[in-house]
Parts: sequence; structure tokens; C-alpha cells
Amino acid sequence: MNVNWEGREYTFEKSMLVSRLLEELKLSKEGHLVVANDRLVTEDHRLEASDNVRVIRVVSGG
Repeated sequence: MNVNWEGREYTFEKSMLVSRLLEELKLSKEGHLVVANDRLVTEDHRLEASDNVRVIRVVSGG
């Protein structure tokens, strides 16, 4: 799968859960959203090797 995170491209050859992808990238699941093939997915969603994935940092404040 092709993963875009803050302008950087990563490639993973195997399928994995979103939670595992975030672990691989050393990112918190609370602070990031994952979009696979233009669809927001949850941490228990299985990403396939053919997916195009974007990781988006959640920004909050007041």
C-alpha cells in the first residue's frame, strides 16, 4: 500500500489493520485520522496492499 504522511511517501507490501499502520509509523491513534481510497476508516479496518492511504494529523485548540 502507498501511504502519504505529511508529504512523505511510505510503501508497505502486506495488508494490516489501521492500528498496526499507526504503530509502524509511531503515531498515536488519538491524534491521527486515516483515509483509505478517499474514505475515512477506523482503527480496526484492514488496509490492503493495493490501497492508497493518507494519514492526517488531528488539530484541536481553542
